[in-house]
Amino acid sequence: MRPITSVITEAEIVEALREGRREGQVVAVSRYAERIFAMIVRQVPDVMDAQELTQDTFLRAFHRIDSYDAQKASLSTWLCRIAYHLTIDFLRRRRPQMVSIEESSAWQSDISDEQLEEELSTGREERIAKLEELMDELPGDERMLLTLYYYENRPLTEIAYITGINAKALANRLCRMRKKLYLKMINHEEGNI
Repeated sequence: MRPITSVITEAEIVEALREGRREGQVVAVSRYAERIFAMIVRQVPDVMDAQELTQDTFLRAFHRIDSYDAQKASLSTWLCRIAYHLTIDFLRRRRPQMVSIEESSAWQSDISDEQLEEELSTGREERIAKLEELMDELPGDERMLLTLYYYENRPLTEIAYITGINAKALANRLCRMRKKLYLKMINHEEGNI
């Protein structure tokens, strides 16, 4: 058996996990825990809760490793899928009911995708801070989608696997969410909120 510090492949990690070897668990946690925690802590501001959800992600993965299919996703993406569902469940139990921006009709606007991208990517610090504040007001599943796409730069196909949402529907949903965030930001800047 190779030392834990040597570089082992994802397939070797999965094999070790399936065989119940501690080495697989140690390497999996050391390789992926930071990324999983970063994804969760953006949604769950309490660090202790985020740490617990990260641990729960690995415990669930270790118990369900036989259901992992390398043909469908990388181990990292599979772990993110588990973390996503645990986090969404946690947020639903803990947070007060919020109105989804999907449910509002205010998102419909004539702004083009190019104008929207330019406005939302403007790097003024106060605008960035306001966008993050507006994101915090979103329901957990919407915040998670924006986190996966914008903060983690994951492709739509990966996000579709993680969330279980069709990639085309996901692209449409992200576009509508961006428009709604933009309109909320404009209303705030104009003093209407």
